[in-house]
Amino acid sequence: MATLKTMIAKYLHYLEYVRNASPRTIENYKIDLEQFLAYVTPPGEASLALRQIDHLVIREFLGQLYDRNLQKTSVARKLSALRSMFRYCVREGVLKQNPARLVASPKLPKRVPSVMTPEEINRMLDEMTAASAAEVSGARTKPKTARRKRNAELTLVRDRAILELLYSCGLRVSELTGLDMASINRGEEMLHVFGKRRKERMVPYGRKAATALENYWPVRDEILARAGDRGDFKAVFLNLSGGRLTKRTILNVVKRYARLLLHNSELHPHSLRHAFATHLLADGADLRSIQELLGHASLSTTQRYTHATIDQLMAIYDKSHPHA
Repeated sequence: MATLKTMIAKYLHYLEYVRNASPRTIENYKIDLEQFLAYVTPPGEASLALRQIDHLVIREFLGQLYDRNLQKTSVARKLSALRSMFRYCVREGVLKQNPARLVASPKLPKRVPSVMTPEEINRMLDEMTAASAAEVSGARTKPKTARRKRNAELTLVRDRAILELLYSCGLRVSELTGLDMASINRGEEMLHVFGKRRKERMVPYGRKAATALENYWPVRDEILARAGDRGDFKAVFLNLSGGRLTKRTILNVVKRYARLLLHNSELHPHSLRHAFATHLLADGADLRSIQELLGHASLSTTQRYTHATIDQLMAIYDKSHPHA
């Protein structure tokens, strides 16, 4: 008879090789499911059998998480992991019903994403164009060598293309780092994007992103010429050694310019994705089209941006209307 430990291992394997889940998702599920396994396995005793686990056991598990003052979002994530794993057990014929289905999710406060205004984004990008490479590289003085100066210049042009593409296309960071040269149709100004679970979609990019990319191509060529055989000739965005950029680097790029040019250390790459969707909605785009551009599986995920837009309109009303 299959044990809980065995089914957790099979489910994680299923997530990786069938669902094509991201490494981060798999790691989070692993942590949550193994925590539950430890809970139903008292020290020195055998774990509860799968068929002994009912909704009461799961409620007790969540109860002790609340006792440890875990945030509701963390508890909800762990319950979601259990629901998914037990749903897999039912589908595999190991269980007849999902015990987590009867456990209510914690009521979470609605979180409306903070959205950059078009003026803020334009100011950041315009100031990147006006600034010198030494200023935005974080150097307090000009680079001491020609090599360092050139590296700062290359980085500035590359980073401008990164920010333009994040905002023009509403890409996830993983989608940006995963872009290959074959993904870009320069004539049609379209991207072939692989989203979550390798779901494909086509996304247009605008005139400013096209200009930024055209400025970046000679930079990319120079980096690859330096790297020689070590260069990643498939990847669009490269580090100065010729390797594909990582998600951590993209995060640092966005935060650096937001801090230097907007004096805002809270922005992150997803802020540009939020702005992309919210600005489209505010200018009249329909939710279904935005859903397709963002690669959302569910329309309800896209609908979060309606709340952000309404909040912005109310803030403008409160500030501007004489009877507000």
